[in-house]
Amino acid sequence: MNAASFLEGMGLGGSLIIAIGAQNAFVLRQGLKRQSVFLVTTVCILCDCALITLGSAGVGTLIASSKLLTSIATWGGALFLLAYGARAFRAALKPGALHTGEAAPVSSGKMLMTVLAVSLLNPHVYLDTVVLLGSIAGRHEGAARVAFALGAMFASTLWFYGIGYGARALAPVLARPAAWRAIDLLVGLVMWAIAFTLIYGAVRGGS
Repeated sequence: MNAASFLEGMGLGGSLIIAIGAQNAFVLRQGLKRQSVFLVTTVCILCDCALITLGSAGVGTLIASSKLLTSIATWGGALFLLAYGARAFRAALKPGALHTGEAAPVSSGKMLMTVLAVSLLNPHVYLDTVVLLGSIAGRHEGAARVAFALGAMFASTLWFYGIGYGARALAPVLARPAAWRAIDLLVGLVMWAIAFTLIYGAVRGGS
């Protein structure tokens, strides 16, 4: 396996997925209540893996077949990551906190529908996993692209199982703005590091 591509996919995938939002709040809440944790976390992971595969195999293949599209994806992806990183740094100046709240128990069927909704009805998830990850995956060929996709999937798996099963330990930390300031700073640094890597590769390769 191409370790560099795997780590790149893991870093980018992890940076994109760590954010205060409905999906993470829902997973954490179920973890705190210890209700259907495996169902909820596994569905989130499977949704991410399906979208990452679609992006890497579909968008990635399309982009890899054209030098022009590869160049556009490289520079467009770099600009997006720079902007995304800047947003993370800005968020670090005024960090939020993840509040899980209270919710009445629901059936497994309703819980499944809810987790599918919070996972798939957010338009940003398609931009992140299908378009952005797919575009950057398109810069890799063969085994390297597979490694990149697997890295992103691994990050998703670690994150959702981590906050689902580690909710009781993580909740006090994630409820503190200081923790999210550190997370936002880390996300911003990873985003910018990958962006500069893309720019360096494009300049060196004459894209």
